[in-house]
Amino acid sequence: MSAEDGLFALLVKDGGLLRPGPRARALLRGTLDLIFPPRAMDGGTVMAAGLSAEAWSRIQFLDGPVCDGCGAPFEFDIGSRCAACLAQPRAFDAARAACLYDETSREPILKLKHGDRTDLAPLFARWLSRAAQPLIEEADAIAPVPLHPSRLLSRRYNQAAEIARPLSRMTGVPYLPDALVRRRATDTQGGKSGVCRKRNVAGAFEVPGRRAWRVAGKRVLLIDDVMTTGATAEGCARALKAAGAVRVDVAAVARVKEMSRLTI
Repeated sequence: MSAEDGLFALLVKDGGLLRPGPRARALLRGTLDLIFPPRAMDGGTVMAAGLSAEAWSRIQFLDGPVCDGCGAPFEFDIGSRCAACLAQPRAFDAARAACLYDETSREPILKLKHGDRTDLAPLFARWLSRAAQPLIEEADAIAPVPLHPSRLLSRRYNQAAEIARPLSRMTGVPYLPDALVRRRATDTQGGKSGVCRKRNVAGAFEVPGRRAWRVAGKRVLLIDDVMTTGATAEGCARALKAAGAVRVDVAAVARVKEMSRLTI
């Protein structure tokens, strides 16, 4: 049992274990880190946002030229849009990602998504504040990709919302936590082709009529953790524009350069 698990095990009442929420866990984790200095996620000893210095240097931040439409990196500057975006324009207007999704960046992202590491969210928000700066400057509102209530209940927090909230505080762009909702519980997108991903999320997102005024006439910046084919972002963009949004841009912590077998 880890020191963290040992401390949580002390939270017992009437014979039952009280499981603290993500924010309480983050606070307890911070306290434990002062007593028991943690090791890097990749096994190193030098800490840098949960990674060793060596692993940190391997993260491929997207500082060079990228496609304005989908955020895919270019080997060199060939223009504003890639061939795929020119051939088939997307429902969202532009996209940016802070880094490539690979074996190095996957670890901290999955720690946030599935491992209660909500303390990593402000770090990812800072990455986005730099990578998506042009989109942030044009945005009237920031909104996270929503989870279905059933998945939110099991996970207890929405990782996209955990990133969007501090990003809103950093930038001063208003935060819309519930203007966009996921009405239909969808299967996980992992392992699906681009076509299947689109079918999976088709019609899944909606802006409820009573909340449409929050997005009508506004430029919305949609926040997500990982962008693979853009199917989820497109589904969200269609719902937001149907409610009157004049522009929808996307900012993701990481994007997959090519379809791969990485688990998201």
